[in-house]
Amino acid sequence: MFRVKARCTCGPRQPFVPTTIERRAPGPRDVHIAIAYAGICQSDVEHARSTRGKTIYPLVPGHEMAGTVLAVGSEVTRHRVGDRVGVGNMVDACRRCDNCRAGLEQYCSGGRTLAYGAIGRDGQPTFGGYSEEVVVDEAFVVAIPDSIALQNAAPLMCAGITMYSPLRHWGAGPGKRVAILGFGGLGHVGVQISRALGAHTTVLDLTPAKREDALRLGADDYRLSNEPDTFTALDSSFDIVVSTVPIHADLDRYLGLLALDGVYVNLAVPAVPLSVPAAALLTNRRSIAGTRSGGIAETQQMLDFCAEHGIAAEVEVIAADDIDAAYRRLLAGDVRFRFVIDNQTL
Repeated sequence: MFRVKARCTCGPRQPFVPTTIERRAPGPRDVHIAIAYAGICQSDVEHARSTRGKTIYPLVPGHEMAGTVLAVGSEVTRHRVGDRVGVGNMVDACRRCDNCRAGLEQYCSGGRTLAYGAIGRDGQPTFGGYSEEVVVDEAFVVAIPDSIALQNAAPLMCAGITMYSPLRHWGAGPGKRVAILGFGGLGHVGVQISRALGAHTTVLDLTPAKREDALRLGADDYRLSNEPDTFTALDSSFDIVVSTVPIHADLDRYLGLLALDGVYVNLAVPAVPLSVPAAALLTNRRSIAGTRSGGIAETQQMLDFCAEHGIAAEVEVIAADDIDAAYRRLLAGDVRFRFVIDNQTL
């Protein structure tokens, strides 16, 4: 075991404070990583404030990690010292179930291990990326292409794969029309990916202030979701609607945007259950779906795709002392478009 600096919170209303945490000594298949940057995700806030009621304190969040390899175990073949690597929201899975064997570790039926706030197979709580270093099995470490700066790559470990996976799964591409609900940390990456896949891409958001950025990053259209005329004009026009917003949306209205066999994909976890009129599903044979991030192989595929198409997260780099302020600003929507912690400030 060895100790590293980190930032933790000890309760739902407690600030982040400096601490030290223990990391396991690297084993034969482990990769020891110096974390350069850690993205701040909406789910970090939800776990830190225990809005889902499952938080294990003290909590060290962070599942968007980008850094360099310090050391590798004797059996590691995928990564070498000095490599640029990333770690997302999973650090282990059973690897035996049908889903794991299919490369869908995010749906592991044997119990995946999350990067933080979980209990690892050693019986100890996991700690995330708001820390100096981490030790992760090589099977859950991905390579970051040289063309993506580490601070811009960190959010791709969650926001990138969480958008890429459903867009690929439901066939976004030439001839398809995609609507992305919410132009924030996930949405601004999703627009870039959808456009690069070849789909006609529309952003739906509450404020006209984001229009210029959305069009700059590849949106073909930008509509205000708080204007009733939007839903009339776009009735039955999309093949895929991806919702990134952690609020309860009026599903009757949004399902009305779907064309024949269209799908509404929910990525967030609203505080109240989703509710939908049955008639909205019957029309056009519509579907509602959900998705979890993506598997490790698909995450690597996403990073390579982003490198090929010049896609990256747009970030505001902060010092570790500013985590609490960043959380407040994130909840207020005051970020363009992802906060990333400079871990040298820990």
